[in-house]
This record gives sequence, C-alpha cells and structure tokens, in this order.
Amino acid sequence: MVPPLETIRTTSHRVACDGASDIPGGAALGHPRVFLQIDDGGTVDCGYCDRRFILVGGPADGADQSTIRDHGDGAGR
Repeated sequence: MVPPLETIRTTSHRVACDGASDIPGGAALGHPRVFLQIDDGGTVDCGYCDRRFILVGGPADGADQSTIRDHGDGAGR
C-alpha cells in the first residue's frame, strides 16, 4: 500500500475536509466540503484529496500508516 499524501491528527471523531483549509483564501482550489466520521480503527480518509485524519490516542495514532487499509468513503467500505 502507498501511504496517504497527508495525515492530520485530530481530537474529534467527526472532521470536515475541503482540501484547501491550509491555503489562505484557497477555497476555490480545494474540493466540496465533506464531513467524515473516524471509525473504530482510528482513521478516516478523504475520498477527494486522500488526506488521512487520525484520532489522537486512537489505535492508529503512531502506527505505520502504510499498513492501514484505505477506506476513502469514510464508511469503512
């Protein structure tokens, strides 16, 4: 497996991603805002930009991200 392009650690089980939140004035450069739910494995991947959100203190925190299965729709499918 290929590791995700970017990982973001968060303390919330529900996250929003627009692909451009770190680009000043860059909303037009991203993708539609989606809300994702972190699963029991401690991660969720954005289906648009492949960012991986990792729950701080969760099972995936500190793990080798290339070994974690991809599930881009946020539903574990």
